[in-house]
Amino acid sequence: MTGVARLEAPAKVNLRLRILAREESGYHALETLFCALSLHDTVEVRLVEEPGVALTVHGGVETGPPQRNLVVRAAERFHAVLGRPAALRIELTKRIPSAAGLGGGSSDAAATLRALNALHGEPFSRAELLQMAIELGSDVPFFLCGSTLALAWGRGERLLALPPLPARPVLVAHPGVAMPTADAFRRVAELRGGSYLPEAFALDAERLSGWPGVAALAENDFEAPALERVPVLAEVKAALLEAGATVALLAGSGASMFGVFPEAEARDAAAERVEGLGMAVWRAETLETEPPVRVDPGAAE
Repeated sequence: MTGVARLEAPAKVNLRLRILAREESGYHALETLFCALSLHDTVEVRLVEEPGVALTVHGGVETGPPQRNLVVRAAERFHAVLGRPAALRIELTKRIPSAAGLGGGSSDAAATLRALNALHGEPFSRAELLQMAIELGSDVPFFLCGSTLALAWGRGERLLALPPLPARPVLVAHPGVAMPTADAFRRVAELRGGSYLPEAFALDAERLSGWPGVAALAENDFEAPALERVPVLAEVKAALLEAGATVALLAGSGASMFGVFPEAEARDAAAERVEGLGMAVWRAETLETEPPVRVDPGAAE
């Protein structure tokens, strides 16, 4: 069998992220609103004769040992369910910074599942791919839900896909330091007196149909510990808001900060100010459609 599939793996931001009660399993339940961005990695999956999964990473972004990469784990999980040994060469071009709260690794894993499903003639439904995704990580299911905007609860396994919002310019800023997720969870608990919120807030999907409603609900429970650990992020947030951002939040558990703007001119003006604070910045837009899988079924080595 031959063939190659290529697709973009978008970054995500959380327009709302609340930490709820800790489950008996030890995992923390979350309530979050995911939104995909045009900032993306590129995944190319090629069927080859040699058994195994060979991964090559481009772009200079640290991704760790290949055997622990979510792309390889996704490919191995897909073939375990398919019941066939893997024989793949995967080219991963990284643009999304790692350990930034932008979901790059999770998006790469979801893109790998979509690419493999297309190459093998769509043997699995979206629901079946989502089940594989749940086993890979809490952010992976979002990138398989078929929409660029979705509410999620629990560990990301409970999803409500929403109609995408109109595209808006986004600025992503990263201070170049990591915010360990486990440390962030612990600090949130300390700030709350050792406990977590007992239950989810009742979100009205109608309020999430436009940017004003989303902006009114935008918050991130991880932001307080991140601002303590990386104080310059407070200056970044202030600069984003002063430049006209309607939403300015920490991305995921950090340490990126992002701003959503009504027009590109305001975003670009903010980029100059934020770069002056020593930040790496990326200009992007929110996405309205899921990136397609492009398949060349006859491509060979």
